[in-house]
Amino acid sequence: MLYYAARLDEVSKTLNDFPELAMYEKYYGLNGSDLGLYALDGHNLCGAAWIRLLREFDNSNAYVDEMTPVLNIAVKPEFRGQGIGTKMLEQLIAEAGSLYEKISVSVLDDLHVISFFEGFGFVKVDGILKKSPVDGNSVIVMTKELPKEEVKRPRDGYDSTYWMD
Repeated sequence: MLYYAARLDEVSKTLNDFPELAMYEKYYGLNGSDLGLYALDGHNLCGAAWIRLLREFDNSNAYVDEMTPVLNIAVKPEFRGQGIGTKMLEQLIAEAGSLYEKISVSVLDDLHVISFFEGFGFVKVDGILKKSPVDGNSVIVMTKELPKEEVKRPRDGYDSTYWMD
């Protein structure tokens, strides 16, 4: 899903063309600081959202500090516009609050994209304007303070057709 999160499908490139993106997925899930989820349509993977702590030397555009994990989110093109990204981000924010105080994300400096994240309470980090390694477009960093609420799981009584334990 990193392929879609980095918008490589829009520039006809592969992950092999950008080895600097490997930090977002290499050895993912092998430590307790990684957290993510995915969305399925039947047996088809349609999207994923994940966070991980990075270090300053990783040179992530979304890096804020060593206590703030970086968010990546992607929905495959054929599943976009159906609310999948919204549902994934809602759940990831709820779960991330049990581990972290805030998360960060690097997004295109585009009103539509910024508005999407502002709708979840993300705010722009002043003075941080960078360039996407994929296409050179301007990107900004946004952060979100996370709620400290108990995570509800399907076994706790909400619709398990959306999420897996």
